[in-house]
Amino acid sequence: MINTIEAFKKFKSRLELRAGEQKKASELQQEVRALIGEHFSIEKDFLTGSYKRHTKTRPLKDVDIFFVFDKEKEKKYLNKPLELLEDIRKVLAPKYRETKVKIGRRSVGVDLPYDPNDEDKILSIDVVPAFDAGKHYQIPDNVLKTWINTDPEIHAEEATAANKAFDGEWKPMVKMIKKWNETQGKPIKPSFLIEVMAMQILYPPFSGGYVYELKSFFATAADRIAETWNDPAGLGAPVSDQMDANRITLARQKLAEAGKYVDQAIQLEKKGNQGGALRIWRDNIFGDMFPLS
Repeated sequence: MINTIEAFKKFKSRLELRAGEQKKASELQQEVRALIGEHFSIEKDFLTGSYKRHTKTRPLKDVDIFFVFDKEKEKKYLNKPLELLEDIRKVLAPKYRETKVKIGRRSVGVDLPYDPNDEDKILSIDVVPAFDAGKHYQIPDNVLKTWINTDPEIHAEEATAANKAFDGEWKPMVKMIKKWNETQGKPIKPSFLIEVMAMQILYPPFSGGYVYELKSFFATAADRIAETWNDPAGLGAPVSDQMDANRITLARQKLAEAGKYVDQAIQLEKKGNQGGALRIWRDNIFGDMFPLS
């Protein structure tokens, strides 16, 4: 039987994207980029989101492609952000099927065919349209019904800096917390909020142990979940604007429960019940990706 340190090492490895997933993602990106480029004038496009920041968990979902539209040639959309989302949907729907292409809050998502036997499966790709706004970008917001400011390049830089300060363990920790969030039905939304919280809660340097770092995160996050968590780039709406009173209550409950389960796992390990400790990490916190052997 493996011990907890070995289990976390294996868990960390399981959360890393596989070569096959990377290859499929690359092929799909090129396919979508070519399709969008045929119908719109694009200044540049690049990967963004958690896939680009290397904080995405497996299986791959929401691989984001950021398209910067030509402001002169596509100026008809400058006052019609929601129309741009709809026109992108119309371009993608014939290829990927009407029922699989949907407008999200700030992007157009494509749900891909699901094969449970495919270990390299990719669940979806998101197209994020934008216009250059000088020192940052503007993207449409389907809830606020207007353009909002953002800068995904700053988000990537902040994540890289946090990871470096945390001895290269910040991104693995974020992936673990995101996996916990998934197993609990995603009480924290969006998942980017976990990254924003982790920038303040995971205080460098890394202690050397995942167990007590997670224990600390769950406790602090439970205390601070009701706070307003702003965009790290200092632009746009707060990242926490989806966390209404009911969701805050649920998230606080789930975070507190996670902390109690961590304490139980620690106590079982101290008593020599290694199998029981690993079972708690798997059954109550991280789900099937956490190894028992």
